[in-house]
Amino acid sequence: MTFVLGLTGGIGSGKSAASNWFELQGIQVVDADIVAREVVEPSQPALNQIQQQFGDWVLLANGELNRRALREHIFKDPTARQALEAITHPAIRQSIIQQLNEATSPYVILVSPLLFETNQHELTNHTLLIDATEQLQIQRASQRDGQNIEQIQKIIQVQMPRQEKQKIADDIVLNDGHLDHLYAQLRPLHLKYLAHAEKS
Repeated sequence: MTFVLGLTGGIGSGKSAASNWFELQGIQVVDADIVAREVVEPSQPALNQIQQQFGDWVLLANGELNRRALREHIFKDPTARQALEAITHPAIRQSIIQQLNEATSPYVILVSPLLFETNQHELTNHTLLIDATEQLQIQRASQRDGQNIEQIQKIIQVQMPRQEKQKIADDIVLNDGHLDHLYAQLRPLHLKYLAHAEKS
C-alpha cells in the first residue's frame, strides 16, 4: 500500500503552490477539487442523481452542470447543500480511492481544501497543513481570483477554522513569505515522507 500524504489549507493559503512543488519532485497528486468536477460530468451517474434531486434547472443547455446556479442555491439553503453532498461525496471518495491505489510514485498526495471537514484525512497516513493568516488568505485570493472580499470571507467561514486544523494536522508549514520560503520548508518534509514511504 502506497504511503498517502493528505495536503490541505484554506483558500489562498498556498496549497496549490505546495502541491505543484511536490509534483515537480515526481510525486503524484490526486486533487479532490478536480475529482469533484469529474464526478459531475455529463457521462457520470452523479449528474443524473443531481438532476433528479433538484430538477432540470441544474443543467445548462449543453447538458453540463450549471455550477453557478447550484452554488447560489446551496448557499441559501443548508438542506440543499446536504442533499447535494449526499450524492457527490460518496462518488468523490470512491474516485479518490481508485486514483490513490493506481499511483506509482514513491508516495502519493491527496490535495483537498476540505480534507478534515469531509473526513478525507481517513484515507491518508499523514497530513500536512499549508497555513496562512486570514488577512493573507483574503489578500491572495482576491488578487488571484478577482473575487470580492465578502465572497472569500464566506468561503473561509465554511472551512474549518485555522486553529482547529492546526490541532489535527501532523505537519504545519506557515506560508507567510515568498515561494522560496515555502519551498525551503517543503524540502525536508519531502525527504521525511520518502523515508516514511520506504518503511510502509
